[in-house]
Amino acid sequence: MSGNTLGTLFTVTNFGESHGPAIGCVIDGCPPGLELSAADIQHDLDRRRPGTSRHVTQRQEPDQVEILSGVYEGVTTGTPIALLIRNTDQRSKDYGDIAQRFRPGHADYVYWSKYGVRDPRGGGRSSARLTAPTVAAGAVAKKWLRQQFGTELRACMTQLGEMPIAFESWEHVPNNPFFAPVADVQALEDYMDALRKAGDSCGARIRVQATGVPVGLGDPIYDKLDADIAYVMMGLNAVKGVEIGAGFESVVQRGTVHGDAMTPQGFVTNHAGGVLGGISTGQDIEVSIAIKPTSSIISPRPSIDIHGQPVEVITKGRHDPCVGIRAAPIAEALLALVLIDHALRHRAQCGDVSLPLAPIPASVG
Repeated sequence: MSGNTLGTLFTVTNFGESHGPAIGCVIDGCPPGLELSAADIQHDLDRRRPGTSRHVTQRQEPDQVEILSGVYEGVTTGTPIALLIRNTDQRSKDYGDIAQRFRPGHADYVYWSKYGVRDPRGGGRSSARLTAPTVAAGAVAKKWLRQQFGTELRACMTQLGEMPIAFESWEHVPNNPFFAPVADVQALEDYMDALRKAGDSCGARIRVQATGVPVGLGDPIYDKLDADIAYVMMGLNAVKGVEIGAGFESVVQRGTVHGDAMTPQGFVTNHAGGVLGGISTGQDIEVSIAIKPTSSIISPRPSIDIHGQPVEVITKGRHDPCVGIRAAPIAEALLALVLIDHALRHRAQCGDVSLPLAPIPASVG
């Protein structure tokens, strides 16, 4: 099965199934000499972990990461880093009813049609459970980027279903289960309680930002930084749309507005989202992703079975009524993986380039 490895120089190969004994990844190409311990990775895994509030799946997984290789006496050796996360709370019996049926909106039908066989337990490889190894790998990338460039990554929810969330401050994001940038999340709590009682699900919009990104990351024409960002974000379960900078708002902007004016003091605006011509400008990388409603819901839905006969599907088990609630740390990890890969590629090709003029500041002020 292809499609499980991401990256060119910093590569991550993801393995496992939702209800298998373990999931994990192998990182190849991590520079040697980086101080790394399980604690460096565990923080982000705890942010993504299931069962952290009543608004997400109640599957209780500790998601304790084990470093199996690639680290000696606390530092990376330059050899492959194997990370393992054991599954401890599988409940496969919940999926007995859908072994012969396809959930509407889920990957069941296409997996079965493509491979002739599928693992129905928790969705197998198509489960969002497989984002845990991505978060683990992203934590390694984050640490290297932070030490090399001072790069920091953060994400927040900007819309829950039909409810836009006005941005107040990043400081609120760690203090609520929605990763929302607001102090009061009661309206979001009430919305999710009503949704769960209705047996339905909803989507979400997530904003992802990287600060302290150096100028020059990205390669024209087909390896543009923003193209690779869009590619990797679309690889996240349930993502149906990606915007860079102003995104679709660019349609209604005039050129006099959208083009980010440059002054000796810095860029005046950042409608480009930190990327011009596929190459980073040194400004903040700004990404927004749209996540669809969860497909596994308890409300009856019409579908077919493996014989093509009409059936009614009710999905039992423990599922996120909105998968977007836990998407913030995953989106951060994916952006970090793209940035570290392009940073290593840039260093390999252009490490000796000296500019006639120093890059202008990222933004005015």
